[in-house]
Amino acid sequence: MANTKKVVSLSPVPLYTQIKEVLRTRILGGTYKPHQQIPSESEMMNSFGVSRITVRQALGDLQKEGMIFKIHGKGAFVSKPKAFQNIGQLQGFGEAMARMGYETFSQLVSIKTLAAGRAVGAKLKIKEREQVTELRRVRYLNREPISLDVSYLPKTIGDRLAKEDLAHRDIFLILENDYGLSLGQAELQIEAMLADDSLARLLKIEEGSPVLRIERLTFTAAGQPLDYEHLFYRGDAFQYRLRIERGHI
Repeated sequence: MANTKKVVSLSPVPLYTQIKEVLRTRILGGTYKPHQQIPSESEMMNSFGVSRITVRQALGDLQKEGMIFKIHGKGAFVSKPKAFQNIGQLQGFGEAMARMGYETFSQLVSIKTLAAGRAVGAKLKIKEREQVTELRRVRYLNREPISLDVSYLPKTIGDRLAKEDLAHRDIFLILENDYGLSLGQAELQIEAMLADDSLARLLKIEEGSPVLRIERLTFTAAGQPLDYEHLFYRGDAFQYRLRIERGHI
């Protein structure tokens, strides 16, 4: 590790904050890469010329911010940055990620027509024997698989979507901009699960890894159910965020 004593200077800013910012800059700048071990507490004490408690304060703050994680007996490591989506706003995955500068695309795993069945039929308010289109796509974020999306739509819509560029276009944007279907709201359920062998292979993770399972039913502005989805996101690379406010009683 290069000599960094000059970086920590006499300043109203606490020493641990200065060290934290130095380490943050190195993490964000790629000097320390995801899952790479950062220098030990002793190395940083010598390098920065500070006490162990100062180093630990800096590392503690970085850990709270999710920038590093610790393994008992081994040291501290750089966390893999997580992309996030605000569930307070109805957006497609590609639409939301593009606004944050991420590169996204999809791999179409399968597209087929089948009977709705009891569960899908109830969600889309159609008969069990009525046909729907099932779309399975692996979504990529910065060229890494991030989720498996399984979508069910009325067959008339699915037949049109089958002709679209689903690798690079968001279904929500196609529905609104090309088909003139205004989207209104969605109902979501989120739960944690472990990846089975099939899901693990598609997302390139270990079997048994944590996964976020999101069930989403999207309605048109007129209140008609249109798109029923099961979304499986890698727990190590993605998170949902929501801002809530305390109402007045």
